[in-house]
Amino acid sequence: MPLDFPAPEQDLGALSADEFTSFTHPAYPAHSVRIKRAPDFCNNKAKSYAGYIDIEARHLFFHFHESRSDPDKDPVVMWINGGPGCSSALGAFMELGPCNIHDAEGPKHNPYSWNSNANLFILDQPIGVGFSYADHGEFVSTTEEAAVDVAAFVAVFFETFSKFKGRPFHMSGESYGGRYLPVFASAVYDSNAKAVADGRTPVNLQSVLIGNGITNFAMMSWSYYDMTCTNASVDPILPISTCVRMKAALPRCKAWHTENCLDKFDGLACGAANDFCVVELTLPFLLSGRNPYNIAEGCPGGIDDLCYPLTKHIRAFLDRADVRRQLGVDKSVGNFTSCAWDVNGAFREKLDQVKISDPYVAELLQRNIPVLVYVGTYDWICNWVGNLAWTSALKWPGHEAFNSQELREWTVDGARAGLVKSAGPLTYATVDAAGHMVPYDKPAQALEMLNRWLAGKDL
Repeated sequence: MPLDFPAPEQDLGALSADEFTSFTHPAYPAHSVRIKRAPDFCNNKAKSYAGYIDIEARHLFFHFHESRSDPDKDPVVMWINGGPGCSSALGAFMELGPCNIHDAEGPKHNPYSWNSNANLFILDQPIGVGFSYADHGEFVSTTEEAAVDVAAFVAVFFETFSKFKGRPFHMSGESYGGRYLPVFASAVYDSNAKAVADGRTPVNLQSVLIGNGITNFAMMSWSYYDMTCTNASVDPILPISTCVRMKAALPRCKAWHTENCLDKFDGLACGAANDFCVVELTLPFLLSGRNPYNIAEGCPGGIDDLCYPLTKHIRAFLDRADVRRQLGVDKSVGNFTSCAWDVNGAFREKLDQVKISDPYVAELLQRNIPVLVYVGTYDWICNWVGNLAWTSALKWPGHEAFNSQELREWTVDGARAGLVKSAGPLTYATVDAAGHMVPYDKPAQALEMLNRWLAGKDL
């Protein structure tokens, strides 16, 4: 029997570890929450919970970890992975969650977890990704559609658990998260107006953190020549003949992308332009056998394992019957997959991958919502060149101030960690020698970056 919240269980302390407790709310008649205590897989030293937020026939899975420091006062950080279609369990167990799974021995304590000084929830979205699922074959195929569910998730979460209501809230993620997060954060911001009108506490959205994101696909595509044929990251890695061809195609890609995708959006023409640019600028690197997530490395295990064999161990752990039972994974959910390629295909069919999200960033900055764009210098697929290009081109009131700033070093424990520049609410930072998954390659630097950001300090 669902409970109307507020209820005693909303402090989380009385939740069962054996079965879900369900909540409903009169302000959200089509929504409910199922939540239970989750096991401590790795001496986390903090409480964990798992469950679903049910939005009619759509069910979004989350894993929530209280702060190791001061859960009653620390901010709340949401993390999502990209794809589109990749599970946030990859980020949780490979990068920044309380437990790392890097080999067949299973979960181990992560001293650099992002719940060190924050309450962290990991969200599998959109539906069909990870342990999230839908009834009746429903699916989501655009970022804008996914934003509706995420904004509802966030509102219901804070309304359900009043312990965290009004707490500073930061939305973070990586990769296709660069497309997702500006739209998701805008949806949360806009939904606050209705919350205030209804007499409810608005979500205290404090910032957005985009790690190695693809926010402007066109500018990222244009950066691939620099990343593979110059010394932008490592020494040139492609043959001279290939680089000559790429350099010749680059002006055409810029012109076609600008005319058909950026200045105006013509789906058919934009798709054709992007197909040409993928062949000319993207494919040469992908055929090189190098790791697109770390240009300094090869691709052990193949692209099916995302070039990281440890993803097999994460999948094996999450497919264990006892683990799924402890997390409350719905019995209708099949074997765990790192990335749901049917979801990815649905987004591509709707041309979501050739839509840009930087206009949403500009609007968030206009409303003084801080945005941190951080990027590992060894990433190829969502690299520092492309991310610096779109942040520099972004039209917002601080445009000139941002571009007048020089990149400066930022340090951790006296050693250089990367470069940074900032103006007003916009910060751009690199992390030296990190790839696509910064908290995996440089965990200490990533955590220090997060802690400074949450504290409102300069990097």
